[in-house]
Amino acid sequence: MILVIILLVLIILTLLLMFLMGRMYRNKKEIHKFKPSEYNIPFEEVRFPTKNNCSLYGWWIPAESNLAENNQTILLVHGWNRNLGRMMPYIRQLHGNGFNLFAFDARNHGSSDTDGLSSMPKFAEDIKSAMDYLFSNLIKKESPIGIIGLSMGGSAAIYAASTDKRIRWIITVGAFAHPAEVMSLEMKRRHIPEFPFIKLFLRYAEYKIGYRFNDIAPVNNIHKVSAKILLIHGKLDQTTPFEHAEKLLAAGKPENTELFTVFDKGHSDCHESDGFWDILKRFIGQDVHQ
Repeated sequence: MILVIILLVLIILTLLLMFLMGRMYRNKKEIHKFKPSEYNIPFEEVRFPTKNNCSLYGWWIPAESNLAENNQTILLVHGWNRNLGRMMPYIRQLHGNGFNLFAFDARNHGSSDTDGLSSMPKFAEDIKSAMDYLFSNLIKKESPIGIIGLSMGGSAAIYAASTDKRIRWIITVGAFAHPAEVMSLEMKRRHIPEFPFIKLFLRYAEYKIGYRFNDIAPVNNIHKVSAKILLIHGKLDQTTPFEHAEKLLAAGKPENTELFTVFDKGHSDCHESDGFWDILKRFIGQDVHQ
């Protein structure tokens, strides 16, 4: 009888964990509402392969130059439950300043293919697939490439750069240091008890994505990154508290990691703060006008 009760409890807990994961981390998969052409920016729609025989949708926006394949290329990576349209402010600001721009929808987002549960490692795989496509079809292999990643996109960029030396520099906006910490915070806000539910949920999530969070956490991998890193973080960020930026800064190499604090903004509006675009201009090393 006791074994039956234990079995029933395990079944109920498993079903509850599956329900919570589906409820909290199901992607909306909304496509973009605007295209660069609506802002008089020439672009090309592309599709390219990624892991698990999936296809990703992207925008190729070459520099206004006959030698676009030699220009610096900026890879633009949206965050969780977003799409490449989220990068439109960056496209509008950076276009016309001598950069190639390449934005794409990660798997399970926008117009790209679905592929099970979304995760930071999948974002990182898609970043590498985007670079593979760029170097194989659009730019020369020696051309410099940098990444601007928002939230999950920024964290995934750090993780990708820990093993991929093709990335010259990274700008993150609202990146998290450890996925388990932001997931735990979200569940606590929903009044889910830490024991046993949050701990079980995190272990179940690791099982589903096939990675241990400690192994993939940006804070545990940023010291392996040779690329220059600019961490931008809103002091008022409620989704990914500012302490995540402080942890990343402390864990990164002092000679190539810096932090810019946006004191008056939160998680998704840092680009609206005075001085934001000037910081990007300084870090990238080119003029970027509003």
